[in-house]
Amino acid sequence: MSDVPIQPPGATAALVLADGSIFWGQGVGAAGSAVGELCFNTSMTGYQEILTDPSYAGQIITFTFPHIGNVGANPEDVESATPVARGLVLAAPITEAANWRATGGFDDWLKSNNLVGISGIDTRSLTRRLRDLGAANAAIAHAPVGKLDIEKLKAEAAAWPGLDGMDLAIQVTGRQTRTWDETLWTLDGGYGTQTAPRHHVVAIDFGAKHNILRALASAGCKVTVVAADATAEDVLRHKPDGIFLSNGPGDPAATGVYAVPVIRELIETGTPIFGICLGHQLLSLAVGGRTEKMHHGHRGANHPVKELATGKVEITSQNHGFMVIAESLPANCVVTHVSLFDGSNEGFRMTDRPVFAVQYHPEASPGPKDAHHLFDRFVGMMDAR
Repeated sequence: MSDVPIQPPGATAALVLADGSIFWGQGVGAAGSAVGELCFNTSMTGYQEILTDPSYAGQIITFTFPHIGNVGANPEDVESATPVARGLVLAAPITEAANWRATGGFDDWLKSNNLVGISGIDTRSLTRRLRDLGAANAAIAHAPVGKLDIEKLKAEAAAWPGLDGMDLAIQVTGRQTRTWDETLWTLDGGYGTQTAPRHHVVAIDFGAKHNILRALASAGCKVTVVAADATAEDVLRHKPDGIFLSNGPGDPAATGVYAVPVIRELIETGTPIFGICLGHQLLSLAVGGRTEKMHHGHRGANHPVKELATGKVEITSQNHGFMVIAESLPANCVVTHVSLFDGSNEGFRMTDRPVFAVQYHPEASPGPKDAHHLFDRFVGMMDAR
């Protein structure tokens, strides 16, 4: 008897894990195949923002919310010019767009961005598997007509090296220094423009989401964006009032090879520094801390985080597969926030420098805006200086 798996009738797509597990379904989006780390996101909204978040580089996203497609797609709800996620996994077929802001259907948007997806998967079961066994390397393929080469997909999934030790920030960063002045979206006016900034912030782009830059602009900042591998001289020649370290993908220790020495120089200048997500992790490495790969990561818009100084709990948006080891931080750093899901570190500040960072996404997109005040805190530090 042949060991080659038989493609079920009606199956036009497959998800194959590195351990050989096969999930058959119906293809959505572009035809083709991709390989990456399989993860899950628990957000109920914002699928377009999630897929365009540069932090998802190298990952195949399982959406736990069953109805994907209702909002359709539009050019306003994107967080980068080109999606870098590898693919997506859905429980049900893409639903028809039913939102006044939609300018097209979600499936057409996936095709235009060359994103491969599969529907008809028991995403509850798959999520439990990832939660219990950890993130898994996987290959996904969609063949609208023809046979799927499962053995090839198995080999690709097994051979993929994983995100440990992988510097992806350098692949998603903008290469050209640019100015950002677009402000946050409003119902009556869409996106605005910052015309009277009070401060100048240089943002180091490790894979910055557009809405983080919009939040800085809305907080009264002129924003100059520089590449992930910018030198301290590249940053300081702009004479910034503050320095922002963005979110981004991959292993912070790998990105830190070139970023950490620069961040150390910037800390010593006394300039206010604010880090988010990968920026938080890189700051921790710069002060002598340590990061490590998480079992299955934090990805969703419902993560409770406690601020230790006030006892206040905020519901936050998160997307990260690595974390800062709180015990590794030096004496001049104070842990400020912890996850109420697993107790992991969600933020710290330096006691002798105007430097702080958080692991979560205060700009949301998608998600709650409970932590949006952190941008005002950053501006307050620049005001004080």
